[in-house]
Amino acid sequence: MLPINDFALARTIHVVAILFWIGGVGFVTWVLMPALKAIEPPQDRLAWFQKFEARFAWQARLWVLLAGASGFWMTARADLWSRFGEGRFWWMHLMVALWAIFAAMLFVIEPRHLKRRLAMSATPAADFARMMRLHQLLVGVSVITIIGAVGGSHGLF
Repeated sequence: MLPINDFALARTIHVVAILFWIGGVGFVTWVLMPALKAIEPPQDRLAWFQKFEARFAWQARLWVLLAGASGFWMTARADLWSRFGEGRFWWMHLMVALWAIFAAMLFVIEPRHLKRRLAMSATPAADFARMMRLHQLLVGVSVITIIGAVGGSHGLF
């Protein structure tokens, strides 16, 4: 039996986790939210979004945890800590920053504050529009991060 290459396994987990995490964010941003905007009256969009989002939350948390754990493992295993001190590895900083934003949203802000605030929203149409803009911004930053990470890890930058 061949020995398992732990770095290759961590990279595989990392790529799959990113695929489902950012792919899910892209689906919500480019498919679900525009569909709700097209078929639901403004005052009902937020409530419908929360119903759909509740089904994705546990999956998003799982993928973000796996992405963070595998990224940390690869950084530690290959002793890549020094890269965080070099500007040419800007994409590594961006990966960590994006991960931290999503981890904070999924594990702290949304369950402890946002869910309650949105449930009692006096302005659901405005809150939905704000969430849509935030999702668009996060998808944009995510795409830049992926381009940077793939290009950077393969010598493009």
